[in-house]
Amino acid sequence: MIEAVLSGAVRGGTSILYATLGETVTERAGVINLGTEGSMLAGALGGYAVSVSSGSLWLGVAAGAGCGLALALVHAIVVLFRGGNQLATGLVVTFLGIGLTSLFGDEYVSRGIEGFKPVAIYGLSSIPLLGTVLFKHDPLTYLSFVAAPAIWWLLFRTTWGLSLRAAGEREEVLVAHGRSARSVRVAAIAMGGMLAGIGGAQLSTAYTLTWSEGMTVGRGFIAVALVIFAAWDPIKAVGGAWFYSGTVAFQLQLQARGVEISPFLLNAIPYLVTIAALMVWGRRRVHAAPEGLQRVFETAPSG
Repeated sequence: MIEAVLSGAVRGGTSILYATLGETVTERAGVINLGTEGSMLAGALGGYAVSVSSGSLWLGVAAGAGCGLALALVHAIVVLFRGGNQLATGLVVTFLGIGLTSLFGDEYVSRGIEGFKPVAIYGLSSIPLLGTVLFKHDPLTYLSFVAAPAIWWLLFRTTWGLSLRAAGEREEVLVAHGRSARSVRVAAIAMGGMLAGIGGAQLSTAYTLTWSEGMTVGRGFIAVALVIFAAWDPIKAVGGAWFYSGTVAFQLQLQARGVEISPFLLNAIPYLVTIAALMVWGRRRVHAAPEGLQRVFETAPSG
């Protein structure tokens, strides 16, 4: 059971990890995007539809990334160019994603797809326990192993990352150097949407191998919560995504073993665990938020 739960945590957490990494980039620039759920849905449908139509899974992933990016740009335009409220706009973008994918995804509900196959890494996959947990997954899962440290490096070791963090902390510093904080934020939101779209594409083309209406079932919102849990750190986001997905895998194993607990309660376990984690660490993490996000969190009651 332990091996199944840990392997399921990694495999099932990949889509959430991509979305969490994307939202980390967005929030480091001073913008919260609750439309991550919509971008994931758009990516899931775009990736699946193009994979079915073209026969190319990687082309499908690219399409998923593009769909997620396009929906995120709606959020960027309304928030950055029209002064819309970040939280309200994000929710509207999510509902837009739900509506559009329901409209255009109906014809793909019964369509079949082979999807990405798990690839065992020679030598490493034979390691007891660790081999099954980490080295018998689809290519997009392996790519996520590289994505987290790559984004950490991008944020904390490059000039572009410094500009992005300045946009989220002290935008006047960018202005003093002749840079536009708004253009940096647009790029961050676009990158966040693209990564969320890849996460959605992984969900449909490598994990479920199917498309269904609303198939992300809140993963985008969980990703936003995990950014706080991870203290806006891409490396810590890995642990957060795997931890959440591990609770999902755990309750599935309990159901498969016929544990006499209401399945509705078991389905609620991952969300209850996420809420509990935010209650324990959330307040402490909020103080580590980029200064540009403080005005959003200031509306929360203080303890």
